[in-house]
Amino acid sequence: MSIQICSFPLHPRFSLRACSQTAARSTRIFARTENESSRSDQQQLNLSVLRFTFGIPGLDESYLPRWIGYGFGSLILLNHFSASAPISESQLRSEALGLSLAAFSIALPYFGKFLKGSEVEKRSLPDEGEQVFVISSSIGDSLKEDLAWATYVLLRNTSTVAVMISIQGELCVRGYWNCPGQMPKAQLHDWFKRNVDEIGLADVKETLYFPQYAGSALSWDILPDGTRSVFVQPLVHNIDESEKMDGFLLVASTAGYAYSDKDRAWIGAMADKFRG
Repeated sequence: MSIQICSFPLHPRFSLRACSQTAARSTRIFARTENESSRSDQQQLNLSVLRFTFGIPGLDESYLPRWIGYGFGSLILLNHFSASAPISESQLRSEALGLSLAAFSIALPYFGKFLKGSEVEKRSLPDEGEQVFVISSSIGDSLKEDLAWATYVLLRNTSTVAVMISIQGELCVRGYWNCPGQMPKAQLHDWFKRNVDEIGLADVKETLYFPQYAGSALSWDILPDGTRSVFVQPLVHNIDESEKMDGFLLVASTAGYAYSDKDRAWIGAMADKFRG
């Protein structure tokens, strides 16, 4: 499946769809704010697509080689100055090789940034917007737990501040969104669903990535203010050489160029869990 990357203000290629008029049906909607306790988040779920992280606040794992280089380089220097004279030539060669490897480890994060071509910005929490967690109650309990864990992992392990997963018309929305603050929580699901239909996200058939999102051109008002990157992964199910749209996965970030090739591949693998 091709990925369309748009680095300039661009109107989406999919057509806008008028919100269909359907008969109102009573449905219980499960909605709560992010700071409430979640039983499903504490359970061990069968979702194998995870990324390694120490989980230490303030620790950037991308700089781990640098700290390893500093540590082993310091140990080599300490061993050199504490050794008794005379120092053999073989020891000097070993220490020179070790210091060279330590210097390479220290410089490795800089090489990574140079090869990427640009430094990824850090996300910042939106100044405005509501922090919500909305799941349709018509979704089964097992799928609810998978959606709750998947959205948590996406927010925790990427620069995402808002995530939305749609499966056969049912939504799971989590993070910061530009939704009405005074709206009762029981109506949030219908509000999000109505806006998704107006935007036409359900009709997306290609993977879309906007590393420099321009909200005025796209008019996706549901995204939080300050959104700079948007990635949409459609859930396409192939049946007898025909494609069936099962939904989509949308993530948004306040950082520009927030999703690298590796991030997009990982998010796509996460979306595969909900295909079919």
